[in-house]
Parts: sequence; structure tokens; C-alpha cells
Amino acid sequence: MRHSLFTAVAMAPMLILTSCGNSNERILNPENQANVKVIANFGTDETLNFVKASNADIKIEDGALEVNLKAKDNFYAGVAFSQDGAWDWSEYGSFGLAMDIGNASSESLQLNLDVKDASGNAFTRSAVIPVGTTKTYYTELKGADIDSDSGLRANPEAWDIEGTKFTWMWGTEQLDTSAISNISLSIISLQSDRSFTLDNIRLVIEPEQKADYLTGIVDKYGQNAKVEFPGKVHSDSELASFRAKEEAALKVNTIKDRSKFGGWIEGPKLDATGYFRSEKVDGKWAMVDPEGYLFFSNGLANIRMSNTTTVTGRDFPKDTLTQRSPDDLTPEDSLGLNPAPQEALSQRFLSSKIRRDMFTWLPEPEHPLANHYGYRREVHTGPVKHGETYSFYRANLERKYGETSPDSFMDDWRDNTLTRMKNWGFTSFGNWVDPSFYDNERLPYFANGWIIGDFKTVSSGDDFWSPLPDPFDPKFAYRADKTAEAISKEVNGSPWCVGVFVDNEKSWGRMGSPEGQYGIVINTLSRKGSESPTKAVFTSQMKQKYDTVEKLNQSWGTNIASWDEFDDGVVLTAHNDSQQADYAIMLEEYASEYFRVVSNAVEKYMPNHQYMGVRFASWGMTPEVVRAAAKYVDVMSYNEYREVPQFKRWEFLEELDKPSLIGEFHMGSKSDSGLFHAGLVKAESQADRARMYKNYVNTVLDNPYMVGVHWFQYIDSPITGRAYDGENYNVGFVRVTDTPYDEMVQAAKEVNAALYERRFGEP
Repeated sequence: MRHSLFTAVAMAPMLILTSCGNSNERILNPENQANVKVIANFGTDETLNFVKASNADIKIEDGALEVNLKAKDNFYAGVAFSQDGAWDWSEYGSFGLAMDIGNASSESLQLNLDVKDASGNAFTRSAVIPVGTTKTYYTELKGADIDSDSGLRANPEAWDIEGTKFTWMWGTEQLDTSAISNISLSIISLQSDRSFTLDNIRLVIEPEQKADYLTGIVDKYGQNAKVEFPGKVHSDSELASFRAKEEAALKVNTIKDRSKFGGWIEGPKLDATGYFRSEKVDGKWAMVDPEGYLFFSNGLANIRMSNTTTVTGRDFPKDTLTQRSPDDLTPEDSLGLNPAPQEALSQRFLSSKIRRDMFTWLPEPEHPLANHYGYRREVHTGPVKHGETYSFYRANLERKYGETSPDSFMDDWRDNTLTRMKNWGFTSFGNWVDPSFYDNERLPYFANGWIIGDFKTVSSGDDFWSPLPDPFDPKFAYRADKTAEAISKEVNGSPWCVGVFVDNEKSWGRMGSPEGQYGIVINTLSRKGSESPTKAVFTSQMKQKYDTVEKLNQSWGTNIASWDEFDDGVVLTAHNDSQQADYAIMLEEYASEYFRVVSNAVEKYMPNHQYMGVRFASWGMTPEVVRAAAKYVDVMSYNEYREVPQFKRWEFLEELDKPSLIGEFHMGSKSDSGLFHAGLVKAESQADRARMYKNYVNTVLDNPYMVGVHWFQYIDSPITGRAYDGENYNVGFVRVTDTPYDEMVQAAKEVNAALYERRFGEP
């Protein structure tokens, strides 16, 4: 999973409200009143004049603000606060924002807290509000924790105070605390209406700090060393007992309605082509397995070692390491361990004390478990840009299965993983399964690849992971060809390959403003046609449409002297309707060329396998790019991290009328996993997580355009963050100790047992 999370807030409409001002305090902890400054509370109906709601009803109830969210029919809903002139809190050193929130609903509620300064900088943090008792929730605005860079997406609590910390999501950490302009609480894409109570919005000033909150947080099994939680492993013998218990459970398999390839053997039998394909059956899109049975892909993604490593805070001299080659086809974060050479170990040095101090144990070079060290030559986020890594998950596999021959524990892991997938009822793997599974002939899979290289690029202005390729550069087609050729050699014509994903979650643009939606076009127009093949195409398009530059100026409201000046680069700051209509034409032409090139490469080397597209991040796609993809892909793919895919947001599927698949979704919980970040979608517990999982999958099953849904991911993120970008989420079906979450397994079994009947009806 590669997510551009840090700018997703731009999709939400900003809610502008008015401050409630300072009034009588109602503090949960009266003894701390000296360190508290009340911003707002809600004692009378008059305070409603200072609250603006969006898709919500509000009232004063028992001295608190009650917010009834109209969530079912609206993508966004919430309330927000501001005042005439910004809040100036610059006098405080270490401080944060706290509030009392209760959940009056029958289901858990994930609330996003957005704080914005007068310069437009903002951050989003999030918390799950369990059903029931009102509790205090807080977020830091200034202090040592914000100033430090740990490399974790979310740190453990740095303050020794009562309350639940809002978890970091995205945005700007360092706001201008002299000019805080807006505070809001909102939800995104809920399945049902919810209600919450809010009171006592206040500043917490100079709270007690935990000096060692980032020290010694990981035990030798890669778990939280400082807290107990269900399923925690304390010894190798306990790990063995968990294994024995699971082996007994795996002997009971209740899934009976599957064909050889996982299709619905009790359903209708269509033409058998020997490979997977898609067609519409009785008004619903479906995949069809090689034997002709209806097939729906429900699977787990990212079953590989690539993202199980975490940065240790140690490094080696660059000249002791093998550097990347321009001919490489795999990005750094998708590689396996890639350890440093043995001869480099004597030159290892400390590169980040804050990282090294997180671990209570790391093996010495001569230790039997030292073979789980790796190296990353590129790190996207964190205090180091490259360095040594360690995989606690892989080490736990060796502890669990033992080693009768080099890396035999990996063979045991692969066999047990396949047994789990079949026993849990999954019909396929998801994306990013290790190619060593490709010849398993027990479970269908999706192949994947990336197009990387030294081709020219363009920018959407929001290139979180990397710039976008320039598909009109001949080098891009060459690299696409090499990628498809390499994938085809791994697949080797296997009928077990459902399809092929190429690339992932590119920053195509985001809706909400011309600059966001048409960033690729606007940025490319500012470049020289001689240096940018895409710009040269845009110039040709506009010349063909307008003939003279005077006609273009009349339409665009610009004053461009000549086509030569246009081709040399124009900086556009205003975007009238005519311009945006032309931007849409150019954007679709750009995206069409990308998908045409990739589709041709896949068709050339793998004509019998479906091209599954690029797995659009739902935050980073535009209608023009989606339309372009639909011309060339066999199955559209989208990654949608929400409680459920909100039906109004997906009405465009009817217009496209293409088979579609959810490539990623997840839910997680901090409360009983030991991890510091629940994930993008939050649950109050493992049981709640399982409930939400079932709701999501069933929602997708009920959509006539969907042909699959893939959970991300199989294994929890490392507690200290995956090496590339620091994600440390509770999003696995299994823990770092390779121990399954029983609640998730049971939920999967229930969904999968009824999967085909729910999707297609009674046989």
C-alpha cells in the first residue's frame, strides 16, 4: 500500500464557524484547572449561534453540544468553530487542544479533527469514539514530540495526562500557533447516521512529559514492550503453543461450494476459456474462472516480506553497498531484505539514536537470527534517508517453524499461508503477493509490476510518492515493455493468474479546485515543449483546436503573444470555464496515452490475462483520468479507505459500466493490539474491527459493478513503522508474531461462507 495521505484534507470542504468564546469552565479534572484555558463550552441554547454545522443537526442537551450527523446520505458531515480574527496561542510553550466527546450512537464513530492556521496550513488527526461514556480526547499543537522526527506515522503518547490522543493522519505538523483560524470535527463516508456530544474545548498547557516515551518500546518479538494485550507472545514456547492451537483449527474447513479455481461450482457454468475473464451476467458484472464458473475475488493483499522491515537507526558507508541500477524494475520499497554485504558489517555506525533506542533487542551479527537484517537505499519518510532494517516478522517465522535447511521456515510459511487462505474462505490473493506463490496451484493470484526508469516526468503539483511518467516519452514505452516482459516470465502463462496490476496510487489529481483537478495540465503548460513531450502534445492539441493564438486568447482570457511563446511555457493563475474545458481534453489525452502504452505492453506479453489497471486512490483520481483508463483496462481498480464505499460517490460506476474491484481497504484498533496507530479507518476493538470488515465486504458484494474486494494487508505493520514510510498500523489479519486475530478470521469465514449466494443469489 502506497498512500498519499498528507494532502487528502484538500478534498473536504472547509467548514467555517464562529467561536463560542470563554465561558464558565466545566473540567473533567478540576485539580488541573491552573493548566487549562477554556476555548468553548455549551451551557445554553444561545451558544448554538456560534456553531455552524454541515450535514448535521445540532442542539444543546444536558449542558453539552449534541451533534446528529446525517452521515448515511452525505460523504462529509460535521461542525467547526472560528472567531473574528484568529486565536493567538503563541505565548504557550508546550500545549495542546482537548475536548470531551461522547458517542450517543449504537456503533463506534471515527472523528477527524482538523486544525487550520491563517496561512492555510492544516493538519488532520483522528480518533475512534467508542459507544458510551464521555471521555477526554486531545492533540498536541506545540511541543517536543512535534519537533522530533521518529520515523513513525504515529508515536506513543508523549504526555502523561488522562485522555485519548487523536492519532496523526496527514497535513502540516508545525502550524502557526499565533494565528489558529479554524477547528472542526467531521466524519467521512459512514454507513449510517451517528450522534456525538461535545463539550469543554480547552487548551492543556505545559502538560507533564514522558521522558522515555520513545525508548525501549519494542521487545525481541517486535511487539509493544510496555503494555499487555490479547495474543501477546512472551516466550518461544508460548509462540509454539499458539501455532499448535491454530494447526488444530485449520483442520476444520467448512467452505464447500468452490471450483478448482475458487469459482462458484453450484452456480451457472459459462464458456470455459482456460483463463480468467470478466462478463456481465444477469445485470451484474462478474469474473469467470478458467473452467467457466462465476468468480468473485475476495483476498488479502501484500503477502510478502518487503514491508515487514523497520529502520534500526544504523547505517554503512555508501561505498560498501551495491547501489541501484537504471535497469532495475522493482522500487526499493518492494524489494525483499536486500541485506548489506557481510564485509560491510565491521563498518556499521549509528545514524539515528532516536531510532536505535526504540529497540530493547537487536541481534548481534553472529546471532542465529541476524539473517533477518536488510537494507534500504531509499527511505521516503523519517529521520534517515537510507539505512539498515530488521524484520521481526521474518525472525518470528524462524522461531516458530525452525530451520531444517536454509530458509526452510519460508517454505513452511508459504504452505501455512495457503492453508489459511483456503480455510478462511478467500477465493484469491490480493495484490502484491510474493511471486514465490505464483506457481502454487491452490489459490488464484494477481501479478504486479512497476514502471520505473529514467523517462521524463510530469507533475500534478501533489506528487507525494513520485512524479508521474511522461507517457509520450519513447523511453516510457520501452520501460513499460520491459516491465510487462518481466511479469510475463514470472506468470509463465499460468491460468491461476487472475490479472495484472501495473503501478499504484499515482497522484493523478484531486477534485475540489482547478489546480487540484488539472494540476498535470497546468504544471505541464508552464514547461518548454522541447523538454516535455507531453507539453508538445498539448501545444499541438490547442493549435489544432484554435488555429490562431488570438482565438485561444479570446477563449482563455489570456494575452499570449504567439504559439512559440505558448510552447515555451505559460504560467496560468486564472482558470476560466473555457480553459477548464480544454484542460479536461488535455488531461484525458495525457492519461489515455499512459493507459494505452501499458495496455499494449500487457497485451503483447500476456494476451490471456486481464489488465487490472493502476489501482486508483479514491482521493487522487479525476473523471478525465478514470474515463481514459476505462478505454484500455479490462477491470477498473480503486483503493477506498472508508467505513464503506459511500454509494453516491460511486454512482459514476453506472456510467462507466465496467467491471470494477476494490484493491485496498482496512480497519484497525489501537485499544487491544499494542500498536500506536489503528490505520486509516479506526475501530474501537478487534471485535468492532471484525464487524466493520463484514459490513464493508457485504457492501461491495451488493454493488453490481464490483467483481472483487481486497483487504490491505495480511500482516500488521511493524510497530516502529515500515522502513520506507513509517506506517505502523494495526491492519493485519496476523500479528508480527504470525498469530492470527481470531475475530478477523471468524468474520472472514462468515462472509466467505455466504459470498456467492449473496453476490449472485441462490443457485
